[in-house]
Amino acid sequence: MSNPQQLRYSKEHEWLSAAEDGVATVGITAFAANALGDVVYAQLPAVGDTVTAGETCGELESTKSVSDLYSPVTGEVVEANQDVVDDPALVNSAPFEGGWLFKVRVSEEPEDLLSAAEYEQLTLSGN
Repeated sequence: MSNPQQLRYSKEHEWLSAAEDGVATVGITAFAANALGDVVYAQLPAVGDTVTAGETCGELESTKSVSDLYSPVTGEVVEANQDVVDDPALVNSAPFEGGWLFKVRVSEEPEDLLSAAEYEQLTLSGN
């Protein structure tokens, strides 16, 4: 599965949509979903929580392991995807569509987010 060109990516394998009215959508990449295996539980940040770029804000549990979820930006969570909480397998089946994780009102965006091409190079190098 190719990475959508319009998104930006973190080195921790999260994706970020462009902010519309200051709100961006966050999810994990297909590469990360595949590495995790079948996701069976999602703990997402709650509406009103403040998330900080590069810091943990939740976790995803799969049949293989439990992995921390990192926020690619700093801001306030305005929506968590209840569909993913109810059906965590969406993270695997539709990581860039219905499997998004949360929406955040961005207050600070780091400069080290990657383009789709840069992210693909990162994953090809084994990170």
